[in-house]
Amino acid sequence: MGQGMIRFIDILFSLSGLIFGTPIFLIITMMGLFDTGLPLLFQKRVGREQKPFTLVKFRTMKLDTAMVASHLASSSSITKMGFFLRRTKLDELPQLWNVLRGEMSLVGPRPCLETQDELIAERAYRRVFDVRPGITGLAQVKGIDMSNPELLAEIDAQMIQSLTISSYFLYIVKTIFGQGRGDRIMK
Repeated sequence: MGQGMIRFIDILFSLSGLIFGTPIFLIITMMGLFDTGLPLLFQKRVGREQKPFTLVKFRTMKLDTAMVASHLASSSSITKMGFFLRRTKLDELPQLWNVLRGEMSLVGPRPCLETQDELIAERAYRRVFDVRPGITGLAQVKGIDMSNPELLAEIDAQMIQSLTISSYFLYIVKTIFGQGRGDRIMK
């Protein structure tokens, strides 16, 4: 599938999602104000060609939680609302802004933190950074998280090489209907 076609679909769906999702965004933002005081999280991530960008999501962890990969964070740092947002994947909705800006795609490898050196090296070796990172993808629907950098980079590369218009939409549909468990959290 060509990058131009992917970008067109990304713009169309992210813009539509931002417009029609405004009531949901407002409700979650208001609830987030009561939950943590700061409903949005802005975090530096590694994007296409290893260029950094600021990812935006709904906050799911307490304010004093260290900025580490989800699989390294303690489950005690996740708020009650955060558990709900993660389970329903609603915490990802603000990333539609990143998609619209061209920093991300709806489908692609999940963007990692700048401190995840092993994953960055594995992805660089497999040329995963040749494409925009995504909100969801093959690894997410298979339940593979960032705790296994080599396997994740391998699955990301496999997805990139085999991506078609039908698999693009299939990953989105599977994510919407709850396939995949998201990043593992330490107990």
